[in-house]
Amino acid sequence: MGVFNAFHDSADEEQKLFTSYLVNWVAGVKLIFIFLLAVILVIGSEQVRMWAVVAMILSIATYFWRLHPIIKKLDAMGCITPKGYSKALGWMISGFLIMFTAALAVHIITGVI
Repeated sequence: MGVFNAFHDSADEEQKLFTSYLVNWVAGVKLIFIFLLAVILVIGSEQVRMWAVVAMILSIATYFWRLHPIIKKLDAMGCITPKGYSKALGWMISGFLIMFTAALAVHIITGVI
């Protein structure tokens, strides 16, 4: 797990609380989407599941548009522990994209044949 060094270096209590709030808010939003996806996969129709996978592919891909350039720059500046975490995170998120894209491709190919 990567850690932003500035999170622990801040002496300002207000800044620490604000950062903690944002971190936990993002984590909560992720949980909402994970649970929503689980419900869709369990009780959704085939068409709804397929569109959920498309939505996952598009939403995960936005990481590379907005967040990856920032974390890559912070990593190069030595602001993240462990060093090189941006690369590991990029590969992990690429793995999710590959997994969902492969699942969609298999579904489309097997559905057509």
